[in-house]
Amino acid sequence: MNKVYVAKLGKAVGLQGHLRLFIDSDFPMQFKKGAVFTTNRNLTLTILEYNPNKELVLFENYLDVDLARKLTNSELFTTQEATKEFCVLKENEFFWFDLISCEIFENDLLLGKVKDIHRYPLNDYLEIQTSSELVSKELPKVFLIPHIFDKFIEKVDIENKKIFVKNAFEILENS
Repeated sequence: MNKVYVAKLGKAVGLQGHLRLFIDSDFPMQFKKGAVFTTNRNLTLTILEYNPNKELVLFENYLDVDLARKLTNSELFTTQEATKEFCVLKENEFFWFDLISCEIFENDLLLGKVKDIHRYPLNDYLEIQTSSELVSKELPKVFLIPHIFDKFIEKVDIENKKIFVKNAFEILENS
């Protein structure tokens, strides 16, 4: 099962077992009554109530402050399948787990593969593991491409695990 990290639980608030919820996902709509998550401690938690305005969550079977406290600092995970089922993408939006390991092409040149994705204040960046052929020409082993459509990203083909870019070879040369 492919787990996707989506949130962290903070301290208990009040006496009924509510916990502060720190969402680390672009899809807050997945936090709703009945949604099921696993934790880094291998617990399965089902949401009973979620208040997005106060960023508070309440889980089944954790209905008092002492039980809820045991969940503080737990990390919440969902599955890639659940993410695809409950999260709606807009045009040119992709799940990070779908982008990782895509090959990067500029014209017909294979620049490398997506190794990771980094979130910076202005944009997300694709971390590219440079192809061995280009590394042998003394180019950097790793470089970053801003995930900006039209300026750098031309087309993303998730089915064939390919991303077509422009102006990225120049970034690689100057990295």
